[in-house]
Amino acid sequence: MANGPAPTGSTRPPAPSAPPGPRRPGTSVTQRMEKGTLRHVVAVGSGKGGVGKSSATALLAAELRRRGLAVGVLDADVTGPSIPKLLGLTGPLVDRGEGIEPAVSRSGIPVVSSQFLVENEQTPVIWRGPLVTRLILQFFGGVNWGPLDYLLIDMPPGTSDVPLTVFQTIPLDGMVFVFTPQELAALIVKKAMNMARDLHVPLLGIVENMGEIRCPHCHEAIRLFGESHVDAVAREYGIPVLAQLPVDPQLSRLGDAGSLETYTSEALRRYADAFLAAVERAESSRLTTL
Repeated sequence: MANGPAPTGSTRPPAPSAPPGPRRPGTSVTQRMEKGTLRHVVAVGSGKGGVGKSSATALLAAELRRRGLAVGVLDADVTGPSIPKLLGLTGPLVDRGEGIEPAVSRSGIPVVSSQFLVENEQTPVIWRGPLVTRLILQFFGGVNWGPLDYLLIDMPPGTSDVPLTVFQTIPLDGMVFVFTPQELAALIVKKAMNMARDLHVPLLGIVENMGEIRCPHCHEAIRLFGESHVDAVAREYGIPVLAQLPVDPQLSRLGDAGSLETYTSEALRRYADAFLAAVERAESSRLTTL
């Protein structure tokens, strides 16, 4: 960044450089930044950790990239970043005086993450809320994203500082919500959905992750976490089910190897189809109300 990345072994936040061009944030925390060269900006969240939200983000980005779309990922989970590991990326980030240059995955997905600011993947980022939110704004407005069809923002769990900053200052076209079949996960994701709705962020749809696994011998579907709540939640909020992603051991292997973007499946292709349709509906609805 402007004064270089944090020194080795340090989690000191970098000194912010001014975001380029018209996307510079205003002094008010509630003033929305501008998209600039970003066509669509979509958050992916869950409210709860451990449900595979980052995997759902990375998989969607990779599938959209396979279709020839320009896609980037902003890893907003500052204290628990997962995207770099899943996509096999390392830092540091570089700022040559005209904005931060993102890391780029093998398939061409630009990524920024707090992981690129620390010595290694086991170094914690121990920052208070204001520093975290400042970094998110810097990642959005001070990065040379270039022209993108989609910027996906991988959100942290919870409903506090970072989600509030993203909802109030970043021009989101909508949000996708990820949860697992347990009733507890459904309860927590509703909190995140209600927060987004209260702050006028369009709810694009929901993704049920790890709903079932297929027996490798008889191919029977086994629901490891109990019966699904995804249809009930979708009906309650009047939004579509974008995907029901199964447990697949191959995903774990590819994620651990930093090669998640090579994963393909019919469920993933349906997920991307439904996502694109949901964004189009939200855009049409917004244009109709103008």
